[in-house]
Amino acid sequence: MAPLTGDFSYGEWNAVYNALSFGIAAMGSATVFFWLQLGNVTKNYRTALTITGIVTWIATYHYFRIFNSWVEAFEVNEVGGAYSVKVSGTPFNDAYRYVDWLLTVPLLLIELILVMKLPAGETAALSTKLGVASAVMVALGYPGEIQENLAVRWFWWALAMIPFAYVVFSLLVGLGAATAKQPESVAGLVSAARYLTAVSWLTYPFVYIIKNVGLAGPTATMYEQIGYSVADVMAKAVFGVLIWAIANEKSRLESEGKLLW
Repeated sequence: MAPLTGDFSYGEWNAVYNALSFGIAAMGSATVFFWLQLGNVTKNYRTALTITGIVTWIATYHYFRIFNSWVEAFEVNEVGGAYSVKVSGTPFNDAYRYVDWLLTVPLLLIELILVMKLPAGETAALSTKLGVASAVMVALGYPGEIQENLAVRWFWWALAMIPFAYVVFSLLVGLGAATAKQPESVAGLVSAARYLTAVSWLTYPFVYIIKNVGLAGPTATMYEQIGYSVADVMAKAVFGVLIWAIANEKSRLESEGKLLW
């Protein structure tokens, strides 16, 4: 990432510190919950729930790395009864976030498709198309993220928005017919998962352009880190709870003999 610039206040530094800590706690606790629930769903949905836990586990690991990098990038000292913050010279490596997304974003889409239990051919086709499109989206976003030149940032943002638009359209429109085929008690949960993914994903492009619209320095960095952290928790931990709810309800229907294939 580009070097940290400007004078960070203790409040700005602490806000990011707490946001990253929140990310660790949310992702870590979600992972434990998902994997403990594996025995409570039928085998048809264990793969989806396992992937859900893998997604939040990967995120937990990378949030630890981002958190540690943030702490090491600064020196915090008490001066005259107040805390002063200055850059230590150690680089803040936010590339962990993009490595995380490259791994987890395709898996997020795949887990939704798996828990819908579509025909095998449709599952494979959708998983491949959406997984590849989402990985390309993340890969296109990173070159702009590490640039300070606004024109270059806008260029890569625009490129990344092409696969982004395709994935969001697929979630909101393309999966509509498949959702309609879900059992009545499950269809609402599947729709909620689709819409939550789309809404949480819409947060990322706006956070990305924070530095493009006049904000710079510590304030921009603070909003960027907090925005990405909140969006990640919504897109992974909260989304994962919906995946578990779908798997749990479908398992109940199966055990009662009400779910026919």
